[in-house]
Amino acid sequence: MKAQVGDWIVIEGRTLGDRRRQGQIVELVHADGTPPYRVRWVDDDHVSVVFPGPDARIEPHPVPPATGPTR
Repeated sequence: MKAQVGDWIVIEGRTLGDRRRQGQIVELVHADGTPPYRVRWVDDDHVSVVFPGPDARIEPHPVPPATGPTR
């Protein structure tokens, strides 16, 4: 997984009822774009360091909110 500052990380809910989270990558910890990333989350404007798991993906733009259960 590689990203650039300005990309979006999207993490799908892992169980029924979990919602999708997304945030904008605001800083790369490694210059080559590999994890971890410093991310500003859309839902609460909190910034955290993220080590993405298998349920995460990188997008070049925000993803519309899910309209129903993701699984």
